[in-house]
Amino acid sequence: MKKYRNIGHHERVIRVGVGFILLALSGFSLLPGWGDLVLLIVGLIALLTGIIGYCPAWQVLGINTCPLHKPEHAPSHTHPSAHEHQDPSSHRS
Repeated sequence: MKKYRNIGHHERVIRVGVGFILLALSGFSLLPGWGDLVLLIVGLIALLTGIIGYCPAWQVLGINTCPLHKPEHAPSHTHPSAHEHQDPSSHRS
């Protein structure tokens, strides 16, 4: 199964940090009523999406902050292939 990520590294770090902060704040019962529950839920969502690197809301909105990966075997222009080497004696003037 191919892994799909739509959250880049920097955003993942931010989401995990914000998730931990919101979870900690929800534990202190700072907000009245449903406020702590909202902090808990938003903190869990931020933490989980940051850990797995995928956000369903970003997919629905067409947002992808994950950079494209380069192919593993990209052709290198620094080393010419064998067919590009020519014998200088084969050139006739």
